[in-house]
Amino acid sequence: MSLYAAAAGFGLVSASVIAVAAVGFTMQFGITNLINLAYGGIMITAAFVAYGVNRAGFSIWTGLAVAAAGGAVASLALHRVLYAPFLRRGTSHIGMVIVSLAAALMLSNVLLALVGYDNVSYVVADEAAVTAGGLILTRVQVVVIGIAVAAMLAIHALLTFTRLGKAMRATATNPTLARNCGIPTGRIIDAVWLITGALCGAAGTVAAIDSASFGVANGSTYLIVILAAAVLGGAGQPYGAMLGAVLIGEITELSAAALSPQYKSVVAFAILVLVMILRPQGLLSKIGALGPAG
Repeated sequence: MSLYAAAAGFGLVSASVIAVAAVGFTMQFGITNLINLAYGGIMITAAFVAYGVNRAGFSIWTGLAVAAAGGAVASLALHRVLYAPFLRRGTSHIGMVIVSLAAALMLSNVLLALVGYDNVSYVVADEAAVTAGGLILTRVQVVVIGIAVAAMLAIHALLTFTRLGKAMRATATNPTLARNCGIPTGRIIDAVWLITGALCGAAGTVAAIDSASFGVANGSTYLIVILAAAVLGGAGQPYGAMLGAVLIGEITELSAAALSPQYKSVVAFAILVLVMILRPQGLLSKIGALGPAG
């Protein structure tokens, strides 16, 4: 198998990791109009939670479930304790960006004090190879792809077929009108932070599984790639985030094969800059946050 075919296979795994994270990030933005720069910090914190569970003798998949729950609780707490009070006071968009940046810095420094600077790795037992269509992946990588596909299908079903999903779309499109129509927008926003926080926690764990090792500094690296995927797909568009994740995942892995793995984050950042210059609305233009509310 050629180097580029292998890179394409790794790109599917990277795209899966990015998709889970980017969908949660863009849903947060779509309904709150808030760029949560602490997202990467919660991802890496959840990854360390899963590490603690894993080191206690449990499987990494048990750790992933605990990390997803932890990410949900941490995200809701971050919104309730920090973001919501500032939003109620009418803090400007740039002010909220600064608040979220401060949250990210505080979170990373607290985490550094707890776990230190050293990189760690999960204990993953099964590394048997699976061959499909000329691609060779480990069983763990196949499971990661399966988790991402299941998560994307669940988000699609939530937004399309459930009352909660329709209420989320209505709240994102026009919160004042939604509130006047009897939709409890406060509860809907809390539900969004819980759901996206679970995606964030799961994404942090699968990202750490996909890498040989991870540390606190990985949180900022995750955020760059997530921003690139979300902006490429279209801000506030979950389906755009899915598309952006596939493109970013494949492009960064192919660039690693052509150039060097060290340039993966550089390529992701370059794509982010180009999209902001050439098509700032993203590949899927924003019809309404989270899609049309019809």
